[in-house]
Amino acid sequence: MDDGLRAAVLKLKRDRILAVALKLFDERGFVNTTLDDLAEHIGVSKPFIYAHFRSKAELLAVICAQGIAISMEVIDRALAAEGPARERLAAFVHEFVMAVLSSQEHVAIYAREEPSLDAADRVAIRRLRKEFDRKLVALLDRGVRSGEFSLPETPIAALALGGLVSWASVWFRPGGRLQQQEVAQRVSQLVLAMAGTGTSVAKRKDSSRAAGHTHQ
Repeated sequence: MDDGLRAAVLKLKRDRILAVALKLFDERGFVNTTLDDLAEHIGVSKPFIYAHFRSKAELLAVICAQGIAISMEVIDRALAAEGPARERLAAFVHEFVMAVLSSQEHVAIYAREEPSLDAADRVAIRRLRKEFDRKLVALLDRGVRSGEFSLPETPIAALALGGLVSWASVWFRPGGRLQQQEVAQRVSQLVLAMAGTGTSVAKRKDSSRAAGHTHQ
């Protein structure tokens, strides 16, 4: 077996373990799920699990980190994109909502089971969350500087935005009145309305109108 195939097989095994752990942690809770339960649901022995993960705590840490990692990818794309800040913010929020709704179990498990994380894992994940907030503030600051947003305190706005989107994982139900894409679009519109119109944008529009009247 070559290295590429071996790596693919190992990833499949790890992904299978994580998928079942995600399901059991979500349904039963971390404390009430044992590695014996996990092994039984997968149809393997505990040594098989230990060959890929050091402990049940490591499984929890990986699951909690996965949701944060997806959000980081979304904000990184928004920061790297070109174009008006409003367009980038709209695209970011849409993608962010889709990521959260596609990872409802990850979000719920992190919110409920954070105290069960090992101290080092808890610190590492909190560091990632702070990094996400810092990058979101940077995105909002760009819109304020360009005059596209009217936000007096972007750090508070970033926290509010993150909470608004994350809460969707609690109330959204598949098969409900709105599909994921519709929810993402409406939340994106709501965030843009909250961001407002920057004063410099309004001034430019007023200047354009004044110039038009002068030439008439």
